[in-house]
Amino acid sequence: MNIEANSGTRDKHLLIAVDDTQDSKRAISYVGEFLGGFPGFKITLLSIIQEPEEDFFSSEQERAAWTKDKKEQMNGLLDKYRQVLIQSGFQEDKVDIQLCIGDAKSLSDMILSFQCDMSCCTVVVGRHHKSKTEEFLFGSISNQLIHEAKNCAVWVVE
Repeated sequence: MNIEANSGTRDKHLLIAVDDTQDSKRAISYVGEFLGGFPGFKITLLSIIQEPEEDFFSSEQERAAWTKDKKEQMNGLLDKYRQVLIQSGFQEDKVDIQLCIGDAKSLSDMILSFQCDMSCCTVVVGRHHKSKTEEFLFGSISNQLIHEAKNCAVWVVE
């Protein structure tokens, strides 16, 4: 089968929201296996670092050191995930990374805000396994995305 990208067609843009869990690794592997090597796709890997409350740190220096350490960790992880996708067949210039520091806003709201700003047609997340009690108390990002997403598909990778 000969698959060629139509030069007049815009790439389908997928946003993959990741963290440092096995669930995110499965989501990356799934997208790589499912779409790797096919033209016409652009990927943005998004990681959101949620800062603890202000009173969590004893000083501004401690907060800055924590933030710097987290950014370095997540940038390394995002680079690793990016390489997995490139090795799966995505072109290097079609796989971007985005790292941001989150505030008190919910993660699902932040993910959907990025999805809207970047006009992504699909949001991909790994399903975090929580007990029914944890899900009731803390909510589920994947469930929130499914219920709140507009004008895009949501893939939840088991």
